[in-house]
Amino acid sequence: MSDNGNAAATAEENSPKMRVIRVGTRKSQLARIQTDSVVAVLKALYPGLQFEIVAMSTTGDKILDTALSKIGEKSLFTKELEHALEKNEVDLVVHSLKDLPTVLPPGFTIGAICKRENPYDAVVFHPKFAGKTLETLPEKSVVGTSSLRRAAQLQRKFPHLEFKSIRGNLNTRLRKLDEFQEFGAIILAAAGLQRMGWQHRVGQILHPEECMYAVGQGALGVEVRAKDQDILDLVGVLHDPETLLRCIAERAFLRHLEGGCSVPVAVHTAMKDGQLYLTGGVWSLDGSDSMQETMQATICVTAQHEDGPEDDPQLVGITARNIPRQAQLAAENLGISLASLLLNKGAKNILDVARQLNDAH
Repeated sequence: MSDNGNAAATAEENSPKMRVIRVGTRKSQLARIQTDSVVAVLKALYPGLQFEIVAMSTTGDKILDTALSKIGEKSLFTKELEHALEKNEVDLVVHSLKDLPTVLPPGFTIGAICKRENPYDAVVFHPKFAGKTLETLPEKSVVGTSSLRRAAQLQRKFPHLEFKSIRGNLNTRLRKLDEFQEFGAIILAAAGLQRMGWQHRVGQILHPEECMYAVGQGALGVEVRAKDQDILDLVGVLHDPETLLRCIAERAFLRHLEGGCSVPVAVHTAMKDGQLYLTGGVWSLDGSDSMQETMQATICVTAQHEDGPEDDPQLVGITARNIPRQAQLAAENLGISLASLLLNKGAKNILDVARQLNDAH
């Protein structure tokens, strides 16, 4: 090797190596697309860092013959990823926020909530029903959904239809719809279809008066170790203030109701002129019994003086030191107040019966 070559090799050995940030994700195509989108933003913000994606399968990906609500596992799509986070095998994990329980295991926090995409549900029809809506589907048509929330609301609105559980990732569910004659349509999150580039398959968007959405639907959450200040600072810039505050209200509502995927709970939020509006509802499994209310709160999101660091900065599992604390507390209080109102009006009975019936079947 020439002297020049030796010098170059020595310089390379002595140059500081780029720090590698390992990002955990599920293996599904949608999860990879979502993770890639977050990593692309981080790469642009931190060109001096290297990002490595670590994909793995979760319990929810492996158990495909049972309805999600029957498995009774609160962390279906997160447990394996959190184990990797705990063992320092990854530094952060990208999730669909709706998959993250409102109480995280000790030692973890949601360090960023990215800007929300369309939170609504979408109907994808079997090709033979192209141009139809749920209302115009033939009597006794079977509609596939993995969600009690969707089935309960839609059974009430469309009693001529039958709702049946369908599992699998987006690719699998679309294949089941297209290749077999079992389903006339399936319901999926519009955001997932958008991220996959399958907008052309959307036959109908379900607006809140037809079907309110899941807590956190359409938003991505970045989970990190709660005491890893470096990584918290790194991902904190991804927080979208409006999405964050809406999702804090939604998660506080669900947590106070003690709801989960085994009972039908749904929300709708909006921010307008400094007001945060939260509509929340609970349903019986067949949709025959329901209760919903709307409340609002004034939210000030302008920067303000904060009185020192909090011992526990988390609200409903989220850490956002760069967003005014008072705004976060107002959003949390809104969610708690709305849940309390529904509980005082008898929502607990509806939820208890739904939980018992779901467990019994």
